[in-house]
Formats: sequence, C-alpha cells, structure tokens
Amino acid sequence: MYFSLVRDSSEKTTETLTTAPDVQDALNVAQLSPAQSILPAQIEYLENLPPQKPLEDPQVVENKNSTMEGEMKNLVFVWATVLASLLFCRKISNVIAPGTTRLLAFIPVFCLFFYLPLLLTSVHLGGTTSFFVTWLANFKLLLFAFDKGPLFSNPPLPLSKFILTACVPIKISDKSHNNKKKSTQVNGKPSLEASESEKSDESQVNGRRSEVVASGASIKGTKSPINYSVKFMVFVLLLKVYEYGDQFHPLMKMALFCVHIYVVLDVGLAMFAYLARAIVGFDLEPQFDEPYLATSLQDFWGKRWNLMVTGILHPTVYIPVRSFSGRFLSRELASLPAVLATFIVSGLMHELIFYYLGRLKLTWEVTWFFVIHGVLVSLELVVKRAVDGRFRLPAVVSGPLALGLVIATSFWLFFPPFLRCDTEIRSCKEFVAFMELVIRGRFVGPNDVSCPYF
Repeated sequence: MYFSLVRDSSEKTTETLTTAPDVQDALNVAQLSPAQSILPAQIEYLENLPPQKPLEDPQVVENKNSTMEGEMKNLVFVWATVLASLLFCRKISNVIAPGTTRLLAFIPVFCLFFYLPLLLTSVHLGGTTSFFVTWLANFKLLLFAFDKGPLFSNPPLPLSKFILTACVPIKISDKSHNNKKKSTQVNGKPSLEASESEKSDESQVNGRRSEVVASGASIKGTKSPINYSVKFMVFVLLLKVYEYGDQFHPLMKMALFCVHIYVVLDVGLAMFAYLARAIVGFDLEPQFDEPYLATSLQDFWGKRWNLMVTGILHPTVYIPVRSFSGRFLSRELASLPAVLATFIVSGLMHELIFYYLGRLKLTWEVTWFFVIHGVLVSLELVVKRAVDGRFRLPAVVSGPLALGLVIATSFWLFFPPFLRCDTEIRSCKEFVAFMELVIRGRFVGPNDVSCPYF
C-alpha cells in the first residue's frame, strides 16, 4: 500500500490511497504523467519504502491448500481401505477353505491394492504405501490363500497381529522360543529335514541361512551400537558433501546417493525395530546385512541386500517355480529357472513402484537390470557347481568385482529412471517441509520450500 501525495489542478495537495506496486502505477492511478511535477520529498518517501511482496493469487493459494489437504485425505482413505480389505480377507478365510476358491475371492483385493497407490503423489507416502501394500501385502495374501506364509497360523493370529503382519515388514517375536533348539524354517514353520542340495538352493535365493531362530532373527544377531553410530555419522557427512554437489560429476552424485539410500534404510529400520520390540513385541524383518561385505553376486542378492523382498519372493516365486521345473529338469538345473523367475518378478515390481513415484512412461530399464542380474547369478551358480569347490577366487578379489558390477549396472539401468522422477529432489523437499512442521510448527507444502542439497 502506498500513500502518494499528488498536486491537483487547483494546486491543492490531496492524499490518495492506492494499491499500485510501484511509482509508475501510482502515477497512472492518479491520472498523472511522469512529466507532471511531484514533490522531491514525495519521491524520496516512495523510494525509501521497503519492497512489497506481490500478493499471491488467492486461487493459487487455495489450490495449494487443497492439494496438501487432498493428499492427507487420500492417505486416510487409502489406509482405511487397506484395513477394511484385510478384515475382509481374514473373514473370508474362516468361511472358504484354502485353495483356488479362496484365491479367487482375494482377487478384488489384489486389484484394489494395485490401484490405491495411484491416489498418492508424494514420494514418501506413495512409495511406502506401494511397497507395503502393492508388493508385500499382496504377496503375503497370495500365500495366505493357501494357508501358507506369515499370515497363516494355528491358532489364527489375533486381528492386530494379522493386520500389522500383512502390511508392515515385521516378524512376530515369540520370546518364549528364545531358549528352544534352533530348527530349519520354511515360511515361518519348521520343515522336514532337507537334503544338502535343497539347503544350498534355499540359501541361494532365500536371503537367510537355512537355520534361523524361531523368532525369525538372524543367527548373527543384532548389530552393535557402534555400527549404527558410524552409519549415522556417514549420513551427516553426506549432507555436508551435498552442499558442494555442483562440483561433482553426475556419476559421483549417484554413487553418493547409493550410500545415502543404504545408510538411511539400515539405520532407520533399526530404530523402528527397537521401538517395535519395546512397544508391541514385534521384530522388523531384516533389510540389509552389510552388503558392502558381499563376496559374490549370489551373496549380495541372496543374503545381504533387500532381505524383506528376498524373504517374500522365495516362497511365492522361487519355491513354486523350482517345484514345477523339477518335473522336467534335475534338481541342480531346476533352481536356475527359479532364480531367473525371481529376479524377473522383482524387476517388474520395481518397475511398477517407479511408475507410482513418477507417473512416467515405462521404459523397462529397471526390469532389464534385474533380468541381467538373474542371468549372472544363474551363471555363477553353474560355475560354482562345475568347479565343485576346487577353485575359488579370494574374497578380496571377488567382493570388489561383484560390487563393481552391481554399481556399474545400477548407473546404467537402475538410477536413470529413478532420477527422471526427480525422486531425490521431491523427497528432500518433503523432508524439509516435515522438519518445518516439527521445528517451527508451521504446515507447508513440499512445493513451498526448497531443497538445500540438490
């Protein structure tokens, strides 16, 4: 708002209130030309006024608010629908016997779980929902249709445990089993004694050793606090390094982002695991087991990286395909198509999640990334069986080779579609908006803040 003093035709000074953003507009409103006289004191007054922030279009403000409000409403609707669908599946299981009929009854829920993430646009909410619901919950319900997997129990799981186990990557902790003898596990249930070759096959893809404790924890146990402290320090260091991101080559940025994703997931899930054990007695499924220590591709994908995915793909894809191919192939060869099928399914699910994140046209790069690694792991298994332990590369050689291959193919096929979604920038803005709410108590949208690192 500016007060401009103008001289009228009778040489009388009149005080006029205008809403013009600058002097020229003020003169126009007063029907004066720049050539007309104006007091020097008035000019000095106008020039010394602080710059005025342009008023934002009320319609734009309303649209932003409606977008943020709509995202939260959609989140509530999505998870309310998920809970209702899980209640339906649990009720159906009491009426329909396990088998094809129950599976057909679950099909509407499967379709609904594929659709729901489309209602969310944020990286954190949409990405998490698509992983937990579209991938994990659907695959667990697929097993439950045949009375298998973590959702099946005799007696049945309580309702709260059923829902949490279905849509959250957790393992139910049974403290009464801590002192019991370790036994071979398949889908959370003791299995018959397996042959040596079967144990070897399961270790190739299952992502765990063949013997685990009854509570589902790894034999190796939990990591030390020092381990997580070092990773947290690495995360803080990365935030500082990002401030100089313009000076780095794009490939170096992607390498740093690889470390960033691993550190955040590993430390973050460890914190959630501690809270889950302390509050409700649940254990989160292990996500990583120091993947930088992998000695081969088989070791990296089967025992160290993204073990939640490995754990659910093993009973839903690997075991059925191995059982089917075993009718036509020998036991050793039957595992090869099972390994390849597991990687293909993983690639397709990653492709779908990337689509949920960016809503861009599918390029199938991510799928080919996993197909290539499925072929490589299968070849590795063939070579290992051929040499039968007579020759083995030292870990100091095979480890860097395996990690280098994973990183190189990631830069080629995995990260380009991931970065085309602007995932790192959007997630950073969402995090800044969240911290604004936590620290200052001010609710802002991700589009109203800037990312200081990208």
